Amino acid sequence: MSRVRVVIATPLEPELVDRLRAVDERLDVAFEPELLPPPRYPSDHAGDEAFERTAEQEGRFTELVRGAEVVLGFPRESPAGLAWVVRTAPGLRFMQATFAGAGQQIRAAKLTEDELTRVAFASSAGIHATPLAEWSLFGILAFSKDLPRLLDDKANKHWAEHYPTEELPGKTLLVVGMGSIGREVARLAEAFGMRVDGIRRADGQGRLHELMPDADAVVVALPLTDETRGMIDAETIALMKRGAIFVNVGRGAVVDEEALVDALRSGHLRGAALDVFAEEPLPESSPLWELDNVIVSPHTAALSVQENARVVERFAENLRRYLAGDELLGRVDTTVFY
Repeated sequence: MSRVRVVIATPLEPELVDRLRAVDERLDVAFEPELLPPPRYPSDHAGDEAFERTAEQEGRFTELVRGAEVVLGFPRESPAGLAWVVRTAPGLRFMQATFAGAGQQIRAAKLTEDELTRVAFASSAGIHATPLAEWSLFGILAFSKDLPRLLDDKANKHWAEHYPTEELPGKTLLVVGMGSIGREVARLAEAFGMRVDGIRRADGQGRLHELMPDADAVVVALPLTDETRGMIDAETIALMKRGAIFVNVGRGAVVDEEALVDALRSGHLRGAALDVFAEEPLPESSPLWELDNVIVSPHTAALSVQENARVVERFAENLRRYLAGDELLGRVDTTVFY
């Protein structure tokens, strides 16, 4: 087999590049960090927004990408950057994305059928299970231990009378979406003594409506597809137990945000920890900013100082599979973009 040109089009630590070069002697791994935007923080794949290549650097980067058969990442992690790579590299056969929701970017890139057939796309779905599961438990614990009250008392320098808080053992958690993230949420919750129910996408809303009224906490870990869009609707939210805790680490458009706001305002729900939203960045006009019983995270709960190492581990395994002609891990089905 002839050598396979692999181009790394995302900021990466040199020692991780060396790991990729060690995967197989048939790989010709090209990495020129001076042509990429410098990372602003560990595992930053988009890089400094102010970075611009000189005309000479832009020509070098274009030539680098043009010869690629395999690419890791794409410029700015944007649909336009993805489309540019696919159309600049006629020999491109495999692109590894650095994030889980790559299907949405591929859909937005508006590639032709021929381009979607020519290139195999793989997401990094599953590598963020640990930080997202930890963040989900953080949200549940925050409201179980009445974090809003603690913050308010501290802001007002108020030493409150003693009061009890909830415990997790014996409480029921409903995990909506039992992929790698959902399974890790369930594992951690069980370690806290919670009883866990899980729903898969294929189970449908009937099963969701059956289990929702018994849940003391709900964690949504669903991807966004035509099947899941709006799945947590007003009727579903109304079925939730009074005082329940809601966490979303999946996709914002899965949830009817207006109905969620109403349930939080009325006190029907104790609180919500949200990492994803229907519109991102979350508009300043959103009432979610003003609600004391809402934790707002700017879609950053998946990020971890360990992310680059996990991306490289996944990519290395997919390189082995690509060379062997085997199915890629996390391959995106471009008929449903998931």
